[in-house]
Amino acid sequence: MIISASRRTYIPSYYSEWLINRLTEKYVLVRNPMNIHQVSKIDLSPDVVDAIVFWTKNPTPMLPYLEQIKDYTYYFQFTLSAYGPDVERNLPSKNKIIIPTFQKLSKEIGKEKVIWRYDPIFFNGQYSMEYHCKYFEVLASKLADYTEKCTVSFMDLYRNTERNVKTLNIVKDTYEMQVELLQRFVEIAKEHGLYIDTCAEIGDFHNIGVEHAHCIDRERIERIGEFKLSVDKDTNQRAECGCVASIDIGAYNTCKNGCLYCYANYSSNTVEKNFVMHNPKSPLLFGEIDDTDVIKERKVKSLIDNQMNLFDI
Repeated sequence: MIISASRRTYIPSYYSEWLINRLTEKYVLVRNPMNIHQVSKIDLSPDVVDAIVFWTKNPTPMLPYLEQIKDYTYYFQFTLSAYGPDVERNLPSKNKIIIPTFQKLSKEIGKEKVIWRYDPIFFNGQYSMEYHCKYFEVLASKLADYTEKCTVSFMDLYRNTERNVKTLNIVKDTYEMQVELLQRFVEIAKEHGLYIDTCAEIGDFHNIGVEHAHCIDRERIERIGEFKLSVDKDTNQRAECGCVASIDIGAYNTCKNGCLYCYANYSSNTVEKNFVMHNPKSPLLFGEIDDTDVIKERKVKSLIDNQMNLFDI
């Protein structure tokens, strides 16, 4: 089983203590986003958790806990883009905190465990083609020694994000604009020994040397863990997504980053309300179990393939 922590919220940024408590107690309770009274109990013991994929924009609070997750195979999807506080409202200073954290994390755990993400990309009067290229170069120069690649994606306008980004006056990108930006990113990345791939993009950029990413990546997990996995594509994701199957332990409307483009928060008021109900010692990310909830233990198992292969001999 692979754990995603989390596409729904940035657990390393705001819920590190809770996560460590869950790994210590070896289980977590997760509400079904489509039916909140349906609760899954998920085993988190190392003998069934083959890997954990962390998603974050600022894992600084996680740094003191790295020793406590050493029994797990894991890596970080670390989003670091060139937007200011007009877009990413509650992030700390990138120069003073986030970039140094990226570098320190990589030094601690290895650059194969820290994936740089520059996404989602959008264009407007301020965040132009030239702006993105200029600051992608700046970031690449600072991060090149601490990661292997950069995964990018272009903004998808969901209903709630479309409402939240109205003030940004976004210019709808075309395929030609995407190709131009990616070509320039590829050139910059090559200069710094990196490569580019894309996350869940419909567009085909193979001819400019950009392949589709696998953010929850079987091959990376196998390389880090030094084992083979028997795991299928995640059918719960979009057709363009290359991720393998995982179980997400996060919850929507719980990230306090305040990014205007966020698809996982529907309401800032709801985020504040839910955050107040967070208890680091609770098996739930926020709130408590009551009489209306039905808890079912989810059947999980290790996906490590222990069968001997002729080519392993």
